Amino acid sequence: MTDRAMASTGSIESDVASTLKRLGTRAMGLTGADVERVVREARQTARRQKRPMRYQDLEDGIRMHRPQLPHDLRWRFAVHETGHAIVHHVLKLGPIEGITIDMPEGGYNLLSFHRSGSDTLGYREDLLAMLMAGRAAEQIVFCSVSVGSAGAEDSDLARATRLALAMERSLGFGAVQPLLYRDDKHPARVLDAHPDLAARVHARLERALGRAAEILNNNRETLDRLTAALFEHQALDGDAVRDLLNDRTSVASRQTMSI
Repeated sequence: MTDRAMASTGSIESDVASTLKRLGTRAMGLTGADVERVVREARQTARRQKRPMRYQDLEDGIRMHRPQLPHDLRWRFAVHETGHAIVHHVLKLGPIEGITIDMPEGGYNLLSFHRSGSDTLGYREDLLAMLMAGRAAEQIVFCSVSVGSAGAEDSDLARATRLALAMERSLGFGAVQPLLYRDDKHPARVLDAHPDLAARVHARLERALGRAAEILNNNRETLDRLTAALFEHQALDGDAVRDLLNDRTSVASRQTMSI
C-alpha cells in the first residue's frame, strides 16, 4: 500500500470514528432497545431509497425519539449546559466528551475528570463552581433561573449541597471541628437540624456560584458562541466542543458523511 493510500485509509477511519462519537453523543439517554430500533428504521429508509445508509438517516431516527421542545426552553437548556462546559474547561477539570439538549428532562454534559491531581480543598471548590455554573449562566443570560438546576436528588443543587456538606463534615475542610468525620446519610435532615451548619454550607454554594459567574462573564463571547452552536445542532461531540471553546471552526461536513 502506498503512503498516499495509507494516509487516505487513516483519514477515513478517523472520519468514521468522529461520526460514531457524534452519534454516541446524540444518542445519550436512549436505551439499547431505542438505538436498535433507530438503526433498523434507518436501514429500512436507505433500502427503500435504494442507497447506502447515511449519517443523516441515523440522526433523523434519533430525533424522532426525542421530544420537540419549545424554542425558549431549548435555548435555556443550551445556555445552562454551556455554562457547565465552559467552567469545566476553564478550571481544567478534564476532557468534555459531549453535550446534548436532546433529552426529555433537559440537557446533559458528558464530562471526564482528571484523576492525577491531588484531591484538595481547591479541587473540591472547582467542582462546586462547575456544578453551580449552569445556574450562573442562566442568571447572566436571562436574569432569572429555572428549576432545571434543582428539584431532584440528581440535580445540580442537590449534588452541590451534598458536596458542600461533605466538605464541612467528612472531608476535613470544615470551618468547625474539621478533624471530626461524620457520615451523614440524610443531608436534608442534618441541615434542617443545624442552622449554623446550613449557613456555612450555603455560604460555600454562594461563593461557588459567584466564582462560576465571574468565569462566565470573563468568557461571555465563548458562552454565546457555544450556546448558539448547541442550540442549532442539539448535540455536540467532544471535538466540536473543544473547537468552539478554542475559537476554531468546527467541521460540519461530518454530519453528512455516508457510512
